[in-house]
Amino acid sequence: MHHIVVGAGPAGVAACRTLRDLDPSAKITLLGNEPEPPYSRMAIPFLLVEIINESGTYLHKAESYYLERKIDVIREAVTSVNTANKTVSLANNQSLDYDRLLIATGSTPIQAPIPGIDLPGIHNCWTLADARAIIEHAKPDTSVVLVGAGFIGCIILEALVKRGVRLTVIEREDRMVPRMMDATAGRLLQRWCESKAVTVHTNTSVSGIEQTGKALAVSLDNGNTLEAGLVITAMGVKPNSGFLQGSEIDLDQGILVDNYLETNKTDVFAAGDVAQGRDYTTGGFVVQAIQPTAVEHGRITAKNMVKAKSVIHPGSLNMNVLDTLGLISTSFGQWMGLEGGDSAVLLDEEHYLYLNLQFNDDRLVGASSFGYTQHMGVVKGLISCRTPLGKWKQRLMEDPTRLMEAYLGAVQGVA
Repeated sequence: MHHIVVGAGPAGVAACRTLRDLDPSAKITLLGNEPEPPYSRMAIPFLLVEIINESGTYLHKAESYYLERKIDVIREAVTSVNTANKTVSLANNQSLDYDRLLIATGSTPIQAPIPGIDLPGIHNCWTLADARAIIEHAKPDTSVVLVGAGFIGCIILEALVKRGVRLTVIEREDRMVPRMMDATAGRLLQRWCESKAVTVHTNTSVSGIEQTGKALAVSLDNGNTLEAGLVITAMGVKPNSGFLQGSEIDLDQGILVDNYLETNKTDVFAAGDVAQGRDYTTGGFVVQAIQPTAVEHGRITAKNMVKAKSVIHPGSLNMNVLDTLGLISTSFGQWMGLEGGDSAVLLDEEHYLYLNLQFNDDRLVGASSFGYTQHMGVVKGLISCRTPLGKWKQRLMEDPTRLMEAYLGAVQGVA
């Protein structure tokens, strides 16, 4: 049995680990298109502020990990998949046969069609190569423009501030982290960043970038121009599935999968950012580009690759936790609420405190918070277990902070 895993990120590595545990005699090949050992992109901000070195980003610190477990790591890009012949083609013209195939190629940065976006001095923050370039150029007092204030952008933001740069953030939406925060939380986050000497422009887009001597001139759609020594783009990501054209694997937002994370092609599975898997709270199929979902997908697909249709994927809970310059924000489930649903809100703008609970009947289905970190594990548990709150729903409507009491009351019957 030959298991091929395409993608050397958290989903792919979790799958290989589980495959080896469950199928000791199988041949396992892990394909990745970067020269470094498999690593976590979520560790890059820690590299930027020199808390860790590059090896600290590796998913397994010792290169021998893969050798000892007889996992063949090939650092070569996959150019196509032939599901009829059960082969994958590599950029070096090599072709490999598979019995079971997992596609876990993750995401790739979105590059907006901005004139000048390919000039030197403009970088994503997605790979270790990107991180090296940012470390080289983001020196103290350097003027840096960060294009994009989504989840990834805000992770980078903190690292840049710690490096001592003069930072300006450009976000085309009306608030920061719009896919995680509502207008209230986004406004609080912007005010918090501005209090830390970060300039933030929302409802603003970059219209063009030009080279002016050693600097870059960043033109905005409001008529202003910013001078920068470094421009970093963080305009979102998209599933890395372009190489599947012609494979007859069904694609939508990502790779379409069933309840077992198998594609429409037998023996071909998908996991992580590239997979359109089930969302636990809605029951629908969406792309969740977060590492916990990727690792969960990797483990489940591996089990189903070894023993077909053995583990149903119940769905992943959409959740995000973000630390921005010392202030924690979170979102869980259907944090934006349901039509006709109820909500409970706590807001203390002066102290940067915000808690928003969303209900469907007497069940908690979503929540978001800013500066409020108490009982977030309880929030996750209540949502993921679909716990009927009974009379505790009304009590939470009156005081959203009574989460622990609600949990004890609803789950353990405490009055």
